[in-house]
Amino acid sequence: MLHLRMITPHHQTDQVVELIGQTVGTTHLVVLPGAARDPEGDLVLVDVAREAADELLAEMRALGIGEAGSIAVENIDLSISRRADEAEEEAPGEAADAVIWEQLTESTHEESTLTITYSVFMIVATMIAACGVVLDNAILIVGAMAVGPEFGPLAGICTGLVQRAPKLAWRSALALVVGFAAAIVATTVFSLVMDQLGLFHEGMLDRPRPNTSFIWQPDPFSFVVAVLAGVAGMLSLTSARAGALVGVAISVTTVPAGANAAVALSYGDVGQMWGSAEQLLLNLLGIIVAGSLTLIGWKLLWRTQQGRMLRRPGAPPRKV
Repeated sequence: MLHLRMITPHHQTDQVVELIGQTVGTTHLVVLPGAARDPEGDLVLVDVAREAADELLAEMRALGIGEAGSIAVENIDLSISRRADEAEEEAPGEAADAVIWEQLTESTHEESTLTITYSVFMIVATMIAACGVVLDNAILIVGAMAVGPEFGPLAGICTGLVQRAPKLAWRSALALVVGFAAAIVATTVFSLVMDQLGLFHEGMLDRPRPNTSFIWQPDPFSFVVAVLAGVAGMLSLTSARAGALVGVAISVTTVPAGANAAVALSYGDVGQMWGSAEQLLLNLLGIIVAGSLTLIGWKLLWRTQQGRMLRRPGAPPRKV
């Protein structure tokens, strides 16, 4: 269940309440006339099944509630209510399969913005991966994958393309490109400093590396794994199962490829540098293509599953 808290203009409250009353999966409706002060209006509280939330939110946006008032959405971790159980049973589909597009767009917007924190995480992750590459240490490589924040912009690109939100797509692409560029440049300098300190040397990069040589030697499996990771990552975001993102992060070699390219660049190893760049591009392309197709497929599937209109039996036509 989700909890909606809305501030509605006085003249629209009756219309909002009517929409809520017509929507299956809603319960625990509370209306507090004149309770809101900034902006002024009435306070409307309602719980809604996740399966019905996307349509209800879209209709509230169509009424202009987001501009004239406000709409806040919160997850309900526990609801002990027979009426809430009935509301969830009324709503078609399963909560785990429901996609709330407003929430997805907002979450990817936050994760795909080029910020200092994002840039530092990207740089630190790439430097950790550089240590893993030179030492041929798989544990460091996995750790760097988990630290890397690159899936946020990748998800933002996919969401922007599917939702036709060019600003989100461009913002995400900017964060991705600038983030990797800054990380590679910083890691190249880091590699040169480590070389001067005697901690790195060119022979460590050229020696056989059974645990990490795959990073700069892309093959068809590189693209296949990226595609599967893109599917799993987008499903994790749409179903609010963020735990799966860790598995997605450590299954693709985006950050390690950038790190290997940086170390190779510092020693002038063009072969490894281009091989790493190809690995990086294959992974990014695979995730974007698979993530976008997953969202499109999920959108079509959910619309089919919602063939039953989310209206209570006998409800009058909506005036939207």
